[in-house]
Amino acid sequence: MLLAHGVGGRQDLPIPFSAALAGAIIALLVSFAALGVLWTDPRLGGALARVRPWSGLFQRAVSSDAWAWTWRIVGLVVAAYFCVGLVFGPDDVDNPTAGVFYVLFWVGLVPLSLLLGPVWRALNPLRTLHLLAARALRRDPDAGLRPLPDGLGYWPAAAGLFAFVWLELVAPDRATLPVIGIWLAAYAVIMLVGAVVFGARWFDRADAFEAYSDLIGRLSPVVRREDGRVAWRNSLDGMSGLRPAPGLPVLVVVLLGSTMYDSLSGAPVWVRFVQNNPLPAPVVGTAGLLVVIGLVLAAFLGATTLAAGRGATEPRVMAGELAHSIVPIAVGYLIAHYYTLFLLEGQRTIALLSDPLVSGADWLGTAGWTVGGLGNTPAGIAMLQVTVIIIGHVLGTVLAHDRALALLPRRAAVTGQIPLLVLMVLYTVMGLLLLFAA
Repeated sequence: MLLAHGVGGRQDLPIPFSAALAGAIIALLVSFAALGVLWTDPRLGGALARVRPWSGLFQRAVSSDAWAWTWRIVGLVVAAYFCVGLVFGPDDVDNPTAGVFYVLFWVGLVPLSLLLGPVWRALNPLRTLHLLAARALRRDPDAGLRPLPDGLGYWPAAAGLFAFVWLELVAPDRATLPVIGIWLAAYAVIMLVGAVVFGARWFDRADAFEAYSDLIGRLSPVVRREDGRVAWRNSLDGMSGLRPAPGLPVLVVVLLGSTMYDSLSGAPVWVRFVQNNPLPAPVVGTAGLLVVIGLVLAAFLGATTLAAGRGATEPRVMAGELAHSIVPIAVGYLIAHYYTLFLLEGQRTIALLSDPLVSGADWLGTAGWTVGGLGNTPAGIAMLQVTVIIIGHVLGTVLAHDRALALLPRRAAVTGQIPLLVLMVLYTVMGLLLLFAA
């Protein structure tokens, strides 16, 4: 079933919970100790001059306007094809719309962004429609009716991301065409009206999917410089280059907390609680989602406040400066939690995509595809899940350490990170606990 996101289970894991937890905590402690001894000065987030540009014909191709318009057109064509099933297809389990939206798009943006950077900015059909309309009216697409407020930051994207995860995880009948269609129509109207009022920069900070792809894409080894040239870079430099902005901590916490709630919602104890609760399931689910996100945010703000107390940095500033360290952790959870869903339901959705009207057609030639494990085993998947969670936390520790060196006095640079280390351990415990409880 598409929305049964829980993948794997306690019985599938080749190692016991205690061993996985001990290994994860040891990895964090060893990383913290090694960083304290060997990494004594800030190194990350340098200028793009440090990257290695691509060369030759391929560089000229990917830096051209034709390349950019190719991907804009691809985005429009894919969106139009998606709308065939959404608008004209029957509302049944053989319609690929829900699978495309929740699996190929939402989950598929993770590997695409990790490999290629913020791909949704290039593909976003709403951004392209706004650009085409601005050019038809001979207006500058970046110039809206009024300037984008400086204090707006990522707050609209955080709100949009919460609206999506609520739709995906809580909303009743969330896999049906009317619910998906109404949500997407409302979202498109808000994005396009905002772009008219504030210009194309509205998409940078308000489009939840662009923000989501950009956060993950900062871990990509590929970057496009301001001069348009494409280059290789250190992925941690890319992540460290994410600068503080209003709403950024909430945005990354919504991403992390919602994935944790998704794992929790598949645990037997939560399923029994919802079934035995007199309140409607959407009310309980909404409350649970808010509580989990709130707890993750409270833990993050508490740790950053304690760390700020070791120097002259304000807690609010420290939270913004360290928000980037949460992104690798969230990416680790996303991969661990959705890998099997993407692997299996993704194949099924691709097969269904050949017949969006459920009329027996085979437009893409994929209708005969069968779902297979592609060489994956339960033990292999379980090891992948544990590994990516640990790697995400180790990378978060490295990012937090490097930024703390720049923010805290040298005498307090290591001891001031202890609250952040405790936070990483707490997130690790919760992540593995939810993974084993699924």
